[in-house]
Amino acid sequence: MAGEFFRIGDRGLIAGLRICRDAINRVSTFWCGILFVNFMLWQTMLIKKIIKRLRLPLVILFCLPILFISFFFSNLASSAVEVSGIEFIGETILPTGLVFQNTELGGLSGITYDAKRNLFYSISDDRSQKAPARFYTFKIDLSKGKLSKGSVVPSIVTTLLNDKGQTFSPASIDSEGIALTSRDTVFISSEGDAASLINPFVKEFELSTGKEIQTLPIPTKFLPTKDNNLGIRNNLAFESLTITPDESKLFTATENALIQDGTEAQPKVSSPSRILQYNLLTGQPEKEFLYLTDPVKPLFNLNNRFSSGLPDLFALDNEGNFLSIERTFTGLGFYIALYQVSLEGATDISNINSLLSADMKTIKPVKKKLLFDLRRLDVALDNIEGLTLGPKLPDGQQALILVSDNNFQKLQRTQFLAFKVKIESPLRRILRRLLPNFNR
Repeated sequence: MAGEFFRIGDRGLIAGLRICRDAINRVSTFWCGILFVNFMLWQTMLIKKIIKRLRLPLVILFCLPILFISFFFSNLASSAVEVSGIEFIGETILPTGLVFQNTELGGLSGITYDAKRNLFYSISDDRSQKAPARFYTFKIDLSKGKLSKGSVVPSIVTTLLNDKGQTFSPASIDSEGIALTSRDTVFISSEGDAASLINPFVKEFELSTGKEIQTLPIPTKFLPTKDNNLGIRNNLAFESLTITPDESKLFTATENALIQDGTEAQPKVSSPSRILQYNLLTGQPEKEFLYLTDPVKPLFNLNNRFSSGLPDLFALDNEGNFLSIERTFTGLGFYIALYQVSLEGATDISNINSLLSADMKTIKPVKKKLLFDLRRLDVALDNIEGLTLGPKLPDGQQALILVSDNNFQKLQRTQFLAFKVKIESPLRRILRRLLPNFNR
C-alpha cells in the first residue's frame, strides 16, 4: 500500500512539473512561481495522506514542503536567464555600394527587433556624409528556421532629425547603437568625435518620423577635453545600446577604456571599458561597471593594424544579464566572440573618476562567460558590430541576429549572421534538475 502511494506521488510530481514546464513557455516567471507554489500545496496534501497511512511523525509534513519551496525560491533569486546553447543557422550578404531609397546602404553598427511588427531596425554609422544620418527597416525571413540568400530585405530608410527638426550636419554625429521601446521610439547612441571635441550622446527619436524627443545626460568623466587627458577615445566610445525588457533601465558602454581609466586594447592586452546604466524612469545615469575586454593574441599582424573592443550589448532580462560581442581586427581578418555577461556582484564605479588612480583590488568587474567563438564557423567573418534577439523560430527556440559594419569599403560586406539560442529561465533550470526527463 505504501509503495502504491509513493508511485502515485511520483506520478503526480512528474505531471505537476511538466505542467510548470509548459507554462514557462507561455507566461512570466512570476506566474510560473505562483503555479509552482500552488502545485506544492497540492503536493503537501498528498504527502499528508501518505504520512497518515504510514504513521510517520508529523514534523515530516512540515519539513518536506518547506525544503522544496526554499530550494525553489533560493534558486530563483540566485540568477536569471541563462544561454545554454547556440547553433548557427545561416548567413546572408548585402553588397557594398547597394543603393536603397537614394542612400548607400551600409555602415550598419547596431540592430534591434520589433516583435509587434516582426521587423528589424539597424542604425548606420554614416556621419551624415554620404547621406543624412539614418536607420533602416529590414524584413528578415526566418520562417524556415534558417537564414538564407534573399532572406534580408530593406523596406524603409528613416532620416534622423535633431531637436530643431533638421538633419544632423556632416561629421556632427557617429551613430552606433539602437534600441527600441514599446512607445514606438528608438534610443540611439553616438560616439561623438573626441578629436573635434564633439560629445557622445544618447538620444530618443520617434520611430516613424525620426524626430528627436529627448537627450539623456552624459556624466562629465566621459566627455572629451582639449588637453586630451580625460574622456572617451576617438572612435572607441558608445558603440553599444540596450534596454531591459521592462524598459526601466538603459545600458551603453565604451568600446575601450576612457583615457583616465587605462590603455586601449593592444595585442595580448585587454582594455577596461565602462558600462553606463541609466534609470529610464528618471532619465538619469545611476551606475557604472567595469567590463574587461579579453586580451587577443593575433596569429599574424603583418601590417601592425590592430583594434579590439566591445561593440554591442543586449539585455536578456531585468536582472543584469546580457549578451555581448567582442570584435577584434588583426590586420588579416576578424576575431568575433559572443559572451554572456552578468552584473551580479560587480562594483558600482560611478563615483570613481579614474581607474588608474583607484585601488583595482577593491573593484570587481562584471562576470563574463564565453558562449561562442565565431571562428568556428565556416564563413568569412566581417566587421560584426550589432546583435539582437529576434523572433521565436519554428522549433520554439529564439533567433539571434548579428550584423556587420562594412565601413563603406569595397573590400568589406554587410553581413547578417543568424543563430538559434537556447535560453533558460531560473524556473526552467530548477525543473530540469528536479526532473531529468523535463525537456522531453
